[in-house]
Amino acid sequence: MSNPPPFSHIAIIGLGLLGGSIGLAVAEHLPGATTTGYDLDPATRQRAAQRGLVTSVCATGAEAVADADLVIFCVPPGAMADAARDLAPALPAGVIISDVGSCKVSVARALGEALPGHTIIPAHPVAGTENSGPDAGFASLFQKRWCIITPPEGADPEPVERLSAFWRQLGANVELMEPAHHDLVLAVTSHLPHLIAYTIVGTASDLEEVTQSEVIKYSAGGFRDFTRIAASDPTMWRDVFLANKDAVLEMLQRFTEDLTGLQRAIRVGDGDALFDHFTRTRAVRRSIIAEGQDDARPDFGRSDHKPG
Repeated sequence: MSNPPPFSHIAIIGLGLLGGSIGLAVAEHLPGATTTGYDLDPATRQRAAQRGLVTSVCATGAEAVADADLVIFCVPPGAMADAARDLAPALPAGVIISDVGSCKVSVARALGEALPGHTIIPAHPVAGTENSGPDAGFASLFQKRWCIITPPEGADPEPVERLSAFWRQLGANVELMEPAHHDLVLAVTSHLPHLIAYTIVGTASDLEEVTQSEVIKYSAGGFRDFTRIAASDPTMWRDVFLANKDAVLEMLQRFTEDLTGLQRAIRVGDGDALFDHFTRTRAVRRSIIAEGQDDARPDFGRSDHKPG
């Protein structure tokens, strides 16, 4: 016998990869719950309705949140404050407000300032692909992935547990974390790798000695993986770097220092230093596989997820 859904009406604001995947996952795992959705882009709303991403796609945000007991903002960090302010007059009393952003300090501040008096429990499902938009979502996106919930200091434990139960029922593992610590962790595990990927792919495309056709034709596995990351939504990642700039800059400084050390080892021919470094990083990769956060099979065991 399945557990009753922790929320009966989930309103999803933003119907791209994450918002669409939440709607599809709710339909699959919480059949007793209703979902309404809204997106600022009319074309996205139309495609979301065609795919059945939510029970009902609404013409306005106010219509989507009416009678909701959970509202999830699935918009880029830079749009969070405006989206919340627009919906503030329509939010029902007692509703729980959450989000899916990968920067928690700035998002919590934006939501708190826009929606004073409401219960706000920020969250970050650490799941995604390089694709975006209403065609990108799929119901299994959150299976066995982590959702980090970052409640404000002194938060009522009851809504925190309800939100935790919601994400667990969608298939995610749930962890509670302090917002600033979350931003530091994600700066090194997600934000910095994206910044490096954007840089490397940009450098390759700018090389005068190498044509674009050669970059594409002779791409080895490492470069292909960088291009996958660098294909991510530019609006979202622009906002992420600006919203989490302090943590990103701190991790970027650490990375620059480590890169300088490797540069010196190559210059002076210090093979032992290179071998020791590569051995240590190889162990990290094996630990990620052991934790079930990736797959050891070729191409990471990934398969294309085609929209229904």
